[in-house]
Amino acid sequence: MKQLARSLRRNKTPQEAKLWNRLRNNQLGFKFYRQYLIANQYIADFVCLEKKLIIEVDGSQHAQNESDQKRTWKLEKCGFQVVRFWNNQINQHLNDCVAEIYQRLHGKIV
Repeated sequence: MKQLARSLRRNKTPQEAKLWNRLRNNQLGFKFYRQYLIANQYIADFVCLEKKLIIEVDGSQHAQNESDQKRTWKLEKCGFQVVRFWNNQINQHLNDCVAEIYQRLHGKIV
């Protein structure tokens, strides 16, 4: 799993790259990690460990995906909040996505 996470970090999607440019270097007041291994079985696109917030960036292959729903449920059982954005949301409304993440980090969305 560690090797897969490393590979995913090297081969990010354009949408992941756009969002990472807004999350990195504590720009929102908290540290994020990219393609981070959780519980030795899940790789989160982005995670803020301090706030237990996971951000997933999904393409169409994730639509109505039962395994994603199960994965989200398991991550939530571990105490994480999981937020998903579609690729087209990142492409067309990046500032809105970043604003939502900021609000969740700062306790303004439950």
